[in-house]
Amino acid sequence: MNTQSSSRNNQISPAANMVLNLIFIVMSLLFVMPVILVFIVSVTHNDSLLSNGYSFLPGRFSFIAYESLFKDYTTIIRGYTISIGITVVGTAASVVLMALYAYPISRGDYPYRNFFTFFLFFTLLFNGGMVSRYLVYTQVLGLKDSYFSLILPLLIIPFNVIIMRTFFQTTIHPALIDSARMDGAGEIRIFMLIVLPLSLPVLATMSLFSTINYWNDWFNALLYIDSEDKYPLQFLMRRVINDVQFLRDNITLAAQNPELLSKLPDQSLQMAMAVVGMGPILLVYPFFQKFFVKGLTVGSIKG
Repeated sequence: MNTQSSSRNNQISPAANMVLNLIFIVMSLLFVMPVILVFIVSVTHNDSLLSNGYSFLPGRFSFIAYESLFKDYTTIIRGYTISIGITVVGTAASVVLMALYAYPISRGDYPYRNFFTFFLFFTLLFNGGMVSRYLVYTQVLGLKDSYFSLILPLLIIPFNVIIMRTFFQTTIHPALIDSARMDGAGEIRIFMLIVLPLSLPVLATMSLFSTINYWNDWFNALLYIDSEDKYPLQFLMRRVINDVQFLRDNITLAAQNPELLSKLPDQSLQMAMAVVGMGPILLVYPFFQKFFVKGLTVGSIKG
């Protein structure tokens, strides 16, 4: 009887439920509206942007930004292929390596747990800097102008390893591991058949983080890639923006070609590239969504 009374007391009224639903609908629209605005600006003529600014109701539609972007469509397709390949390979390798690092330091019976945990925290706080990293990748490892130079720098993210370690500590009970060991299972079998299937939320969350990191990365391509046929999509788009900005900032060229510069889709081109770049992430996110919230709340509840 007390349980039923407590359950009724915890229920919210229909009016409160409606208000909460309206609040969440408004919040969802606020999150979606910037994406809609980016797409609308990408199909707005540059003259309309200069005169009216950003608007959800453009005065003049134009697809010149997409025409300029896909004029050399083979380059865009090649950039897409490279970015997708690097993202898939890098994400898979990153999640596996971080799990292999996080699981041992989550075990209380691992003798070198404190040393490797300290090593992880140390690399989180201090690093050798960009110059030393560049010399190691190019001179020691010989990864200049190699796809591995785009994958290796983002393989291990210390903060993500800490999240995975916390998940293993709070979710995988030691008694479960002891029971499997008593049944004759080795460490590899315990990790593959027991730990990983129970860790899908954190694995999916880390996969999403790694996917975003690899997909949005352009700086490593700027440092290590020299061949144009190896440029990923994000670096290609950044180069297009820089080229357009250079043409606008060049006073001599502006004086010689005023009509050409007036037709350059500066703002709309940037938004078109944003639409092209965000597409795969928007398609990937729904597959991780059911695991995402649970993976982010790791360790938030004790007891």
